[in-house]
Amino acid sequence: MPTHFHKKPNTYVSHVQIKVSNLERSIEYYKTIIGFDVLEQTNQTAVLTFDGATSILSLEEVEAALPLAGGQTGLYHFAILLPTRKDLGNFLQHVAEKNIRIGAGDHHVSEALYLYDPDGNGIEVYIDRPEEEWIWYGDSTVHMVTEQLNVQSIMADGNGQWKGLPQGTVMGHIHLSVSDLEATEKFYTEALGFEVVTRYGAQALFISTGKYHHHIGLNTWNSGGGVKAPDNSVGLKSYTLVLDNAEQAEKIKANLTAMGAKVEQFEGAPTFGGAQAFSTEDPSGIRIIFTLEGE
Repeated sequence: MPTHFHKKPNTYVSHVQIKVSNLERSIEYYKTIIGFDVLEQTNQTAVLTFDGATSILSLEEVEAALPLAGGQTGLYHFAILLPTRKDLGNFLQHVAEKNIRIGAGDHHVSEALYLYDPDGNGIEVYIDRPEEEWIWYGDSTVHMVTEQLNVQSIMADGNGQWKGLPQGTVMGHIHLSVSDLEATEKFYTEALGFEVVTRYGAQALFISTGKYHHHIGLNTWNSGGGVKAPDNSVGLKSYTLVLDNAEQAEKIKANLTAMGAKVEQFEGAPTFGGAQAFSTEDPSGIRIIFTLEGE
């Protein structure tokens, strides 16, 4: 698996905060099905880990939680990147034994499985194909498709030894449901410095730094012209982006201010994924935490 895409100087996702309606139910799901352990827990929150020290995902129970609804912006899915095809094979064997319904797709750059947590929050578990196998058109567009996944081949690469998320797992990317693709592209490219690497018609695009196939996916399939979900809705609370250095952070702050976006400290920021440097919301009201702490 290529590992440099989730290290500095690239801008990458280090942590995702998810809102749920029933914390204990969600903890059981993320432990039993996805393979996390609990690092820290309160009555309302749980920090999840796979190595006993760091966290890429945390949960927060909201009171009187509203379900996910169409026409709202927020999470499409977060994507957990496993180190090897054997790991994906073991995970696939594991969810098959648990009789969990999944989706699957071969995207040429990656092989992916899709599932939902008890609140309908989207999850992708995937592996990257070797970087040298990716096809680039010129220097700007990477070849991505959605084709049938060879499930039998992946399962055959497993050895029946699924013991939870393995060492080397990272938050590979996040895919967001947004209200206006043009405004969102302008925000992420001009203010944050991402590059568009793939477009799916007029309703989806994929952006990255350092020529990854995507650190962030953006689409309007269910959310075009939509509104931000209520604070007490299940779904995405925030996600964290790692910046390379203080100079980049100051440039992004200036870009955001010039664009009319608020630069602030977010009281609900996670304690893992890197200490908060500053925060903002994108044009769809999606909360982003920026940190300088990362590899």
